[in-house]
Amino acid sequence: MENKNALTAQEVADILKIAKNTVYELIKRGEINSYKVGRKVRFTMDDVEEYIARSKNIQPTPQASFTLSDKEGHHPHNFFNTTEFYGKSFVICGQDIMLDVLSNYVEQHPHGGPALRAYIGSYSSLTALYQGSIQVASAHLWDGDTGQYNVPYVRRLLPGIPAVIIHLTYRMQGLYVAKGNPRNIKNWNDFKRTDISMINREKGAGSRVLLDEHLRLLGIYGSSIKGYQRESQSHITVASTVARGGADVAVGHEKIAKQVDGIDFIPLQKERYELVVKKEDMHIPQIQAILEILRSKEFKEEFNHIGGYDTSEMGNIVAET
Repeated sequence: MENKNALTAQEVADILKIAKNTVYELIKRGEINSYKVGRKVRFTMDDVEEYIARSKNIQPTPQASFTLSDKEGHHPHNFFNTTEFYGKSFVICGQDIMLDVLSNYVEQHPHGGPALRAYIGSYSSLTALYQGSIQVASAHLWDGDTGQYNVPYVRRLLPGIPAVIIHLTYRMQGLYVAKGNPRNIKNWNDFKRTDISMINREKGAGSRVLLDEHLRLLGIYGSSIKGYQRESQSHITVASTVARGGADVAVGHEKIAKQVDGIDFIPLQKERYELVVKKEDMHIPQIQAILEILRSKEFKEEFNHIGGYDTSEMGNIVAET
């Protein structure tokens, strides 16, 4: 009898946002684990999570080890120091599927060109931009003192570098809890409780910064929360951990809650997800192409039917620092 929690190749493709044929290529290359039920190939969620963790190859330091990916999800370049790569290729940094679609559009744009992807969190993304390792950073970093997204962090992490912040989308951030919310978790104050456990995102991720800022404002030390030191590098992993009872709560955005069975989502805060580029790079063809693409009806319609995205201000220049 087949495991009811088994995933098909198509379901894995949907989770990873890649073509079904690419899933079979990953199996052939030994990059993702699978098993067979008769002639049918099946996967577990652990197989998918392990693949995501390996493929990101994240080192959250200024000299991060990036995994740069082409539009098919292959990883042709691994750099321990990508500074020397700067100027030879165009790199968009961030973890949302919207950026994968954007890179495809940039490659197909008449004034664009090849666009590689680096999968790291917001804080490290801005640091990589400062180091000259990438050309486009993405960020959703909330500052608890000002109530602003991204601008305070861009000023701190890119000192002396004029930058332009371009709005990408609004997303809803909140809490993942088990279906039916058996622990009756409601808001940030519940992190004071001693009867719940959590799973965290890695340091520098926007969701981690959001949590830490709220904990700071509430006077809660992370060390007092069971599971706070347990980190994961993907929204899917933290959500699925909650779904299977490995933790009571995690912080993430709404879109992932629609992709993982067995969890409910508690909306808490609307966030701004934005792109950051150096002002001196605004003339680069790929960046000009990005502005045109973000402001196009065609690109916005790609996401209007998905849910979890508000594209009403997409392409607007938010600030120049």
